[in-house]
Amino acid sequence: MAPRDPAIAEMLVEADELQNRVRQLGEEISRDYADREQDLVLVCVLKGAVFFLSDLMRQITVPCEVDFMAVASYGSATASSGVVRILKDLDTAIQDRDVLIVEDIVDSGLTLSYLLRNLQARGPRSLEVCALLTKPDRRKVDLPARYIGFEIPDRFAIGYGLDHVERYRNLPYVAALAE
Repeated sequence: MAPRDPAIAEMLVEADELQNRVRQLGEEISRDYADREQDLVLVCVLKGAVFFLSDLMRQITVPCEVDFMAVASYGSATASSGVVRILKDLDTAIQDRDVLIVEDIVDSGLTLSYLLRNLQARGPRSLEVCALLTKPDRRKVDLPARYIGFEIPDRFAIGYGLDHVERYRNLPYVAALAE
């Protein structure tokens, strides 16, 4: 076992809890999107949600497509600036499609609020959110996230795709970054 990294504080979500909840979310999404005319479009918000997306889509039994968006709102800080830049836009047209945004974490909600407005303007048939983690204590805007993995305390989360200055994404669990 590797030596413990002093930057990792307490465990927030164990690896087995993550996998169990991702399976449950996949089952729920599969039920909700059964019998649709078109494939579900999963929009993965890069980079953090890619681990979650990979596991989630293997649990979804309805036909689905994947596309990616990259947005920046943090930079090297540990709090969202509230200014969102699209670094990579969708390749797929989503007009009249069922779209599910797959997000790693909803913190202040500012980034997700921007994404929802941006994608809604493109005329999807439906637009929902599946977030692995949410921090209700940090919310600055009210958001309709239909699928939530876990509520976590107001700590900077790392692991399972979440990073701090590009480190710790590869952890198989979610932990708090040491203050």
